[in-house]
Order: sequence, then structure tokens, then C-alpha cells
Amino acid sequence: MTDTILTNGIKDRAGQNGYFKKGCNPLALTGRSKLQNERASLNQQIIRQMRMRAGAENLLRATSNNKVCDMVVLELSYINSNLQLLMEQLEGLNSSVEVYQNIQETSSIPLIPLGLKETKEMDFSVSFKDFILEHYSEDGSSFEEEIADLMDLRQACRTPSRNDAGIETLAKYFSHIPLLESRFFSATRQMGIFFTWYDSFTGVPVCQQNVSLEKASILFNIGALYTQIGTRCNRQTGSGLQDAITAFQKAAGVLHHLKETFTHTPSFDMSPSMLSMLIKMMLAQAQECLFEKIALSGIRNEFFSLLKMAHEAAKVGDTYDQVHQSMSQTPIKDNVPFFWSTVAQVKTHHYRSLAHYFLATALLDHQLRPSDDEDQQEKALSQAYDAMPDGRSPLDILRKREERRRIGKAHLRRAVIGHEEGLRIHSLCRHLRKLDVLQAILQASHNRSLAKFNDNDREDEFTDYMEAPDIVSKTEHKAEMETPMATKVKVTDFFRRLGPLSVFSAKQRWTAPRTVRLRLEDRDLGFTLRGDPAPVQVTSLDPLCPAAVDGLKEGDYIVAVGDADCKWMVVSEVMRLLKDVDEDGIDIRVVSLMDSGLPMPTKSATYCGGISKTYSMICLAFDDDKSPKGRKVTKKGSFLSWGVKNHLKSSSTLSLPTADYSGTLPWNKPCPTFPSSSSYNDSALY
Repeated sequence: MTDTILTNGIKDRAGQNGYFKKGCNPLALTGRSKLQNERASLNQQIIRQMRMRAGAENLLRATSNNKVCDMVVLELSYINSNLQLLMEQLEGLNSSVEVYQNIQETSSIPLIPLGLKETKEMDFSVSFKDFILEHYSEDGSSFEEEIADLMDLRQACRTPSRNDAGIETLAKYFSHIPLLESRFFSATRQMGIFFTWYDSFTGVPVCQQNVSLEKASILFNIGALYTQIGTRCNRQTGSGLQDAITAFQKAAGVLHHLKETFTHTPSFDMSPSMLSMLIKMMLAQAQECLFEKIALSGIRNEFFSLLKMAHEAAKVGDTYDQVHQSMSQTPIKDNVPFFWSTVAQVKTHHYRSLAHYFLATALLDHQLRPSDDEDQQEKALSQAYDAMPDGRSPLDILRKREERRRIGKAHLRRAVIGHEEGLRIHSLCRHLRKLDVLQAILQASHNRSLAKFNDNDREDEFTDYMEAPDIVSKTEHKAEMETPMATKVKVTDFFRRLGPLSVFSAKQRWTAPRTVRLRLEDRDLGFTLRGDPAPVQVTSLDPLCPAAVDGLKEGDYIVAVGDADCKWMVVSEVMRLLKDVDEDGIDIRVVSLMDSGLPMPTKSATYCGGISKTYSMICLAFDDDKSPKGRKVTKKGSFLSWGVKNHLKSSSTLSLPTADYSGTLPWNKPCPTFPSSSSYNDSALY
């Protein structure tokens, strides 16, 4: 399934069936869009159940009536059961990898993409217009077009196309966020704008006023989109494999940048432990594509070539083993889909078995001949093991046909056992059983190893129980993280008309613009100007000149000369406007910079870990179909701050608290588990 738009009567702005000018048509009938719509629906159902659970828990704490307590406990058991079912459905969406694969591939092992984080639609218009009027003393309605363009860009980021254009859309918005933060988000004032993002694994919503949540979530989606591009590449061609390798390496680079830049993230899918696991998984998939690229042109049945492929296959197996070990750690194992950990385990056994098969083939099919380079073969074989089998020397194994056959059979035995274990683990996951391609590849590899083992088996051998040693994993082409340039896109500030950001920003305070009449006295205005780069500033002001008497002050910034806006003008351009001043003079508009005072700590919409209610009740209080901009929120005494490194550290939490009522449930059965505050307060996570 690809992003191809099927005809459904929906037309874009150009009047044609297809993509919108920005982003992808959210109503298009593609497999990926259906999954994203299902994800959004599940997120809404999860938040409804969490609201119900919050109300029931509050009632349980407030009442002392035993009958009411019994009813509430029963209701809570139903709610938690529903939450568990919704979690399983969300896990199923994260396991639907076949939708993201290239439709032309019929013989490649499926790869795992990341789903995009979902967010709510935002309306910046009222808040930004009010802020522009109050802070910048400009007419907010004159910026309606800029605000609309910003909202269109953010909306397009919710449904990016699965190609470079989609990456560019996300990167542009990511580059705009710091500009918006400088323009509108002050440490001393809250905008009343709440950013809501849903955890891609648990569906738990996080709602904050801190713009760092927006930046981190967009960065996560850039990495996720790279993984979807990688899985879509045609891995039957060399160029397609190279594109897949590049995409997964860039995904790992973006996620690593997210991990190193943003700390104490309140969403579990962006916690350091989860990001570390995702980085390993992306690099493992890149390494797998590198192995496929080496094997694409065919594997020569030659001694050195087979040993090289054995090392490469062992390297892929070891990288997936590290991924599986990372997925098995608490609390990752409680939130990662079982499908993912099963795939990592299956691929570990598969590629390690391939390594044993290649080495066995090298020993069984190639005998040492007088024309062969004995020293090179001895060196190559010695590097295949950390310790030689049965303490034999490499030269003895190479020279003795029987030893080669015995050790080769031992490697084939391990290959057969490994493939059988991979097939067994594959059968344990119901989502994995749906992937017929994977099962066919595993079965074919098992049959090939078993057939070669039978060809070299003898009926009179009953005591050959040699255990083949592990093969050293190494590669000539190691997958490395690659930080894409997409995170550093140059953009033009939507609100450039407000003036240079170095002066006209949210953290600066200045007086309202005032008009000063300039008149010449002996061809002298009574002051000098400086300002390259813009804006132009008044210096060396004569306190007795007419301009000073009219209200001009030392250090004032000139924002307009007559009807000409000159916030972006340099000194030469402003002087050109002032040189033709007549006897009547000319009006200029100036502003004076004020002392900003001490900055206040950034506040956000979530509570501190020390308070009993640990999840953002702001998010739970909003209706699904209503924007939060008009709501009045009662400020709490303690807030959570999070952002870039070296900022103020504080605890972060994800979900609502759970009351201890397990002992009062019917039949004393524990309630179904769901992410709670205790699950995410582990200091090892953040």
C-alpha cells in the first residue's frame, strides 16, 4: 500500500484529486491514512476513559459509603478493562507494518516503521492578535494572512506526505517554532495556548503551554517519517537499498538529536530510555539493508566471499540481539508492542543462523588446494572465531578434509536449530503470523540448511556431538547515525513585519510608539544615528535640540519616518529619508526600550510530581471538539518545566494516579494494568 490517492470525490484547492498543496489529503483512501485516522480515534477513546477513571477515583476518595465504594470499584474495573483493550488495539496499529512496505517487494523481510504522533488542531489567531496589539502596539488584524499561513503549515504537519516533501514540511514548521517562541512566548506571560500531543505507544495525551513540547514532537515525527520512507523503498534494487539505508540512518540521527536536546520530556515515547531503544532499532534496520545490498548481486560460492558474508550476517544478528535486549528492559517492555520484540528476536536467530550456514558452506564446499593461498585462508579462518573449535589450529582444519566436514556439520546443526527457533518464536505472535513473506523466508532458509546438513550426514555417525562456536561479528560497512540537514532549514519569519527579532521580541519591553517632530537647526537635527544591522537607534542626543524637547530620548529606536516603516532599514536608508526635511519638519515614530526585570520561570499546564494529581487535568477538561483557547484555567501553585539541557530540571509525569483498591475488587483479582504515575516516575527514565 502506498500513498497513492484513490478517487473518492474529494478535491484539493486546485480542483484535482490528489495531494493538497501542503501536506497530504487527510481524507485520502490510503492504508497509511486509515491507520492514522484509527490512531486518532483510539486516542480520543483513551482520553474519555481516563476522564471517567479520574472522576471515579475522586469519588472513591471522597465517599465513605460502602455501597458507593463497591459500585465505584466495579466501575473502575470496567474502565481499566476498556483501557487495556484500547491499548491492545493501539498495539495492533503499531504492528501493522505491512501497510508501509513497498508493494513491489515479495521476497524481502519486512521492516518496522514508527507511527506519527497525533495532535489536536490549533487556533493561534485570537491569542496572537491580542499579543501583537498589546505587546507590539500593532493592529493584530493586519497579520491575519500570516497567522493563517502558520496554521495551514501546522495543519499540513499533521498529515505529511511520505517523501522528501513531507520531511520538508515538518522541517519548515520546526524551523519556524523558535521564531514563534521568540516573538510570542515570554517567560513572564502565558499565551493561553495549549499544545496537546498523544503518546505514539500508549495513546496517553500530554497537554502543555510550553512550546518545547511542540518542538520535540515535531522532531519525533521527522524521525518517524524517515522510518516510513525507509520501509517504503524498493529493496530489490541497489538505489532503493541505498535510499533505505540513508533514511534509517537519518531517522537514528534525528532521534539522537531529540534525545540529546530535550530532557525531562513528559511523553514516554520521547523518554531517553525509549529513544535509545528506537535509535538501536533504526541502526539495526540500516545494518540489515547494508547486508542485503552486499548480497543483492549474488553471493559467490568462494571461500573468502562466504566468510565475509558470515561475518556480515553475524553483525546483523548481534545488532538485533542488542535491540531485543533493550526492549526487554523495564519499563520499555511494558509499552513496546509484542510484535516488535518478537521481530527483533526472530531476526536475531535468522541472521545468526545464516552466518553459521555461510561458514559451513565455506568449509564443506572448498578444500585446500595446492594453488590456494594457504596463509590467507588460515588468517581468514582464525578471524572467524574468538576461540578455535576444540582447540584446533586453523591450518589443521583447512588441511584435513574430515575436520572440515565435522566442523561444517556442527555449524549446519546450529543453523538448523536457529531457524527452527526463529520459526517457533514467529508462531507465538498473532500479528507476525499475518506476514506470509517473513514466514516463507524463514521456512526457505531452514529447508536450505537442513538439506545441506542431510547431504553431509552419514548413517554410521552416532557420536558426533561437537558444538560449533559463535562467529565473530564484524562488517566493512557499519551503519552510523546521520544528522539530516532537514533540521536546519532556513525559513522566512512569518511575522517579519514586526521588526528585527534581536530587538522586537517577546522578552523585550518598550514604550508605546510616540511621534516626534523633527526640525532642522542650522542643517543639524541634534543627534546622530547608528544601526547596521537594523533597527536604527538615536545616539549623541543634544538635550536642547527641538527633537529632545518634543520627547526624543537617547537610545530610542526609530520605527517609522513619515509614512515609511523603517524597522528593517539601516542608517543610510533612514538618512536618505531625513535628508530632504523642509522647514516644516517631518514626523518620526520612536520607541524606548524598558527594563525587562528579572525573568520568571516558565510555567506549563502539568502539575509537579509532588502533588497527588500528576496528570494534566487541563487536557482532560477540554471537550474533544472544542478549542482550549477560550477556557479559563485556574493556576496551580507548582508547575512542570522542561526543555533544552541546562534548563531548570523538574519531575515529569504522564498519567492519572490510581487508587489502591485492588484488594476490594471482586474475587480479589488485580485490575488490568495501564500507564500510571508510578510507572513513569522512575528516575532512570528521565
